[in-house]
Amino acid sequence: MSQQKSKKTLINWDLVSVNPNNKNWNWKDLFCFWGVNIQSVVGFSLITSLYLIYEINMAIVFFGTLFGSILVFLFSNLIGKPSQKFGLPFVVLLRSSLGIIGAKYFGFLRGLVGIFMFGIQTYFLSKAFGYLIRIIIFSIQPSLLDQEIFLTFLLGLNIIDWLSLIITIIIQTFLFSIGMIFNKKIIRFSAIIVYLGMILFFFSVLLSDVKLTTGIFINNFDYKNFFVANNLGPLVTVTGTIFAYFSIIILNFGDFSRYVKNENELKKGNLSLIINLIIFSFFALFIVMGADGFLKENSENLSRILTNPTDIIGSFNNLLITNLVLIFIIIASASTNLIANFIPSQYTLINLFPSSLSLKSSSYIISILGFLIGTFWLIFLSQIGILSFIDTFGAFFGPLFGIMVIDFYFIKKGDLINKDIYSLDRNGVYYYSGGWHLRGVYALAIGFIFSSSTIWNSNLIFLQSFSWIIGAFVSGLIYYLLVRD
Repeated sequence: MSQQKSKKTLINWDLVSVNPNNKNWNWKDLFCFWGVNIQSVVGFSLITSLYLIYEINMAIVFFGTLFGSILVFLFSNLIGKPSQKFGLPFVVLLRSSLGIIGAKYFGFLRGLVGIFMFGIQTYFLSKAFGYLIRIIIFSIQPSLLDQEIFLTFLLGLNIIDWLSLIITIIIQTFLFSIGMIFNKKIIRFSAIIVYLGMILFFFSVLLSDVKLTTGIFINNFDYKNFFVANNLGPLVTVTGTIFAYFSIIILNFGDFSRYVKNENELKKGNLSLIINLIIFSFFALFIVMGADGFLKENSENLSRILTNPTDIIGSFNNLLITNLVLIFIIIASASTNLIANFIPSQYTLINLFPSSLSLKSSSYIISILGFLIGTFWLIFLSQIGILSFIDTFGAFFGPLFGIMVIDFYFIKKGDLINKDIYSLDRNGVYYYSGGWHLRGVYALAIGFIFSSSTIWNSNLIFLQSFSWIIGAFVSGLIYYLLVRD
C-alpha cells in the first residue's frame, strides 16, 4: 500500500495539527473550561455531600479537595503538553504508543463511554426542560396537567417528557456540531452565566435571613483536631473522590489543550482548577447550609439535608427563582455534556472512520445514539446495571494515560514524526506489527486488570476512587520496562 493511498484512510481535517492562528486559548479560557466541569448538579451534590452528609471534619474535606485538584492539575499538564505542542487530539497521539490501528479501537472505548454518558445526561437534562414546560402549563391553567394526554405514558415518558427529550437533542446537536471556535464561546458563556446564577442563588439564601444563614455557615467550620492520625484515611478518601470525579476529563484533555497558545498559558489555566473549586465550594456550601437552616426555621423539620439544587429550589415557594435556577442548571448540564461526552466522542468516531466522517456527521451519529439511550434509560438501561459496564470500559482510561505519558516523555523523548502518524505504510514508525503495538497492548491489558479489579472485586472496592491512578501506574511501568532500550 502506498503512503499516498494510505494517508487517505487516516487523515481528516479535524484530526490534523491545529492551525497556529486557531491556537488562541489562554488561561482564562481554561478557567472557564474547568469551571464548566465543576458547575454541574453532580458536582454541586458531590462537594456538599462530602462536607455535610458524611459529617467529615471541614479541614479534612477542604485539604482533601485541594490535594485532589492538585493531582488533576499535575496529570492534566502531563497529558495536555503533547497536544499543546503538536496541536493534535488525544486519539491521534495514541497512535504513537498503541499503533495506528490499535489507537482506533482502544481510543474508541473513550467514545463508547462518552456516547452512553451523553445519552444519560441528555435524559436528565431533558427533565429540567420538562419542569420548565410543566411550570409554564401550570401558570396558564393548573387543571391542564390533569388532562388524559399528559397522563398517557410510552416507555415511561409522557408527551411533555418526549417533547423535552426531542428539544434537548435538537438544541445540543445544533450547538455542538458547529465547531471548536463556537464551542469555546459556549464554554465561556456557560462558566460566566452559571457563576452569576450561583451568586443569585447565594444572595437568595443569604437575604432570606442574613443572621441565621451566616451563623450556620460559620459555626459549621471546625478545624480542631485536624492533625490526628485517624484523619489520614478520610483525607485520602476525599482526595481520591475528587480526583475520580475529574478523571474522565483528564484522558482527552488534549482535545482542548491543542488549542492553547503556549505551555505557560496551559499551566496557568490548569492551576485555575483549584481556584474554581474554592469558589464553587464556598457558594455551594453556603447555599446548602443556609437553605437547610432557613427551611427548618420556617417549615416542618426536614429529615435530611438537601444537597441537590433542584431539591433546594423546590423547597422555596418562589416561582421566579425556580425558573431562573432551572435555566442555569440546563446551561451548566449542557456545557458539561459538551466537554465531558460530546467532543471526545466526536474525535474518537472520526478517528475510527477518518475518511468517512466529518464533525457534523459524527455529531449526528452521537445524537441519534444519545437519543436512543435517553429514550430507553428509564425503563430498561437503568434497570440492567449498565453503569457497571460503563465503569468497566472506563477502567481503560488510567492505563491509556499511563502508556501515553511514558511513551511521550521517556520513550519518544517528546518527539513525534508527523508524516508517520498519518501513514499506513509498513515502514512507518507507528505501524509496528500490522498497525498494533503489541507491547503497548500487553501493558494496557495488565493495567486494565488492576484497574477493573477495584470495580468487580468486593475486597478491593475501597480502592475504586484510585482505580484510574492504579491503572495508569501499572501500565506505565510495564510499558517502560517492555519498550525501553
